[in-house]
Amino acid sequence: MLRRVVRQSKFRHVFGQAVRNDQCYDDIRVSRVTWDSSFCAVNPKFVAIIIDASGGGAFLVLPLHKTGRIDKVYPTVCGHTGPVLDIEWCPHNDQVIASGSEDCTVMVWQIPENGLESPLSEPVVVLEGHSKRVGIVSWHPTARNVLLSAGCDNQIIIWNVGTGEAMINLEDMHPDVIFSVSWSRNGSLLCTACKDKKVRVIDPRKNKIVAEKDKAHEGARPMRAIFLADGNIFTTGFSRMSERQLALWKSPICVQEMDSSNGVLLPFYDPDTNVVYLCGKGDSSIRYFEITDEAPYVHYLNTFSTKEPQRGMGYMPKRGLDVNKCEIARFYKLHERKCEPIIMTVPRKVSVLREFKSLRDRVILQDRRIARLEEQVAKVAL
Repeated sequence: MLRRVVRQSKFRHVFGQAVRNDQCYDDIRVSRVTWDSSFCAVNPKFVAIIIDASGGGAFLVLPLHKTGRIDKVYPTVCGHTGPVLDIEWCPHNDQVIASGSEDCTVMVWQIPENGLESPLSEPVVVLEGHSKRVGIVSWHPTARNVLLSAGCDNQIIIWNVGTGEAMINLEDMHPDVIFSVSWSRNGSLLCTACKDKKVRVIDPRKNKIVAEKDKAHEGARPMRAIFLADGNIFTTGFSRMSERQLALWKSPICVQEMDSSNGVLLPFYDPDTNVVYLCGKGDSSIRYFEITDEAPYVHYLNTFSTKEPQRGMGYMPKRGLDVNKCEIARFYKLHERKCEPIIMTVPRKVSVLREFKSLRDRVILQDRRIARLEEQVAKVAL
């Protein structure tokens, strides 16, 4: 019996490719705020980027096709009185975006169909309830007009955007700063990572903690926690020796150490392929891993590297990808002065073979036609 040396995977040969310079978004003053968010949000129509702004907070909203150099006077969304810390597009309406800011408010904006023609300073809804800056905003994955916000006042508020009122207020569950919040696939549970080194699973309807993991990562630096499609939890953080770690919390527990860099790892998860992409702030690479039922459960696939470090990263939803070109993910990498799309493609051997067989059949058919014509010419000559 032959021992299988190489693990079978459909995504072993996934490769990343940066687009040409003329397809990038140039001359953008990306925000310099020291907050560990992605600073970028993308959907099939627009790319939104948090920028440096004087006299308050602002972010750009660009139609995807508006590539090249962006004019310095291009209109922005500029209603906040403090720096914008996080933005997220509504999954149910591609023209609605939410933003959280240091001014302790959450604002919801309606973007015109063809993008901004003048500065937008009037939000559709202003949500006020936090006493400190709001660092996380996240839309409910399945219910319309439901928005979550988490602030440095250590509380999570779930809003009804239609009425502008708070539906659920999760207080006294986190004794320190909340680093990340993730909805489960159907939106029934929340997973949070806190500065007290605990990962909590919360049922917001019952207002109680369902599960809790103490010292998920022993390092003091920020960590992230996200739900996977099967309900397990994937986290990134730091060890006691400040080495970056990733972990899959299932039975048995899988913890892997990566490197000793100090950039916070931002995880992006694709539930359709079970691939997790890790983008470190300040790194110049994107690492990707496949999650399976075979030990060690989290399998390293490859690394996409560039020369420039990333200030932030946007992740395109699956419905915005060109699946006809075998595109499985697209990132929008923020440099200091530009935004660069990066396309992840999985080469398909089946499609290559199909094309080869089609070409071969056409050649054979052409040869047969030529042979028949030669026979006809020979008969006529006789």
